[in-house]
Amino acid sequence: MGRVERVLETLDAMFPEAFCELNHTNALELLIAVMLSAQTTDASVNRLTVRLFEKYRTLDDYIHTPLATLENDLRQIGLYKNKAKNVQKACLVIKEKYQGKVPASQAELEALPGVGRKTANVVLSVWFDVPRIAVDTHVERVSKRLKLAYNKDSVLKVEEKLMRKIPKNLWSKTHHQMIFFGRYHCTAKNPKCAICPLQDICRYPNI
Repeated sequence: MGRVERVLETLDAMFPEAFCELNHTNALELLIAVMLSAQTTDASVNRLTVRLFEKYRTLDDYIHTPLATLENDLRQIGLYKNKAKNVQKACLVIKEKYQGKVPASQAELEALPGVGRKTANVVLSVWFDVPRIAVDTHVERVSKRLKLAYNKDSVLKVEEKLMRKIPKNLWSKTHHQMIFFGRYHCTAKNPKCAICPLQDICRYPNI
């Protein structure tokens, strides 16, 4: 069995029901949640959006709220001032340019203020069911530790390598499984190397 097949089989066994853990009920909520998750844990974002999504239900709610108020509502997460500004600007673009609907193409999503490739990939994969591999810190770390990419590879290079190595119909599923593996098993600090079923193919088998 090859390295990729071994990894995919193990991820399937460990996290068969992996999913996007950011709370959302529509495309706008998902987009904003992913924007807020930059350099912040999903758990922190979920604690925030419980109240945020009750207060802000439409594009106009974000657009017409004073920026200082939105900043205050985001204070508990990192980079809240910049995130507030980008969320407000993105909502305005969606209203004026996309008839009030979150766009469903890579280029249109990435053109929104504060939306990079990872955020666009998550929205496309989770909401629009488009095969994508979004490379966050967990996916990048796991890919490099399991020798699916080189340590020197950029995030984009990691994504390109994973897309070449993993069957397209498994991209979105594997993306979530790799996040779960990195978040709950192959953690940045104190990974569970001693009980890892992939220890023998890891670049750092005993961190």
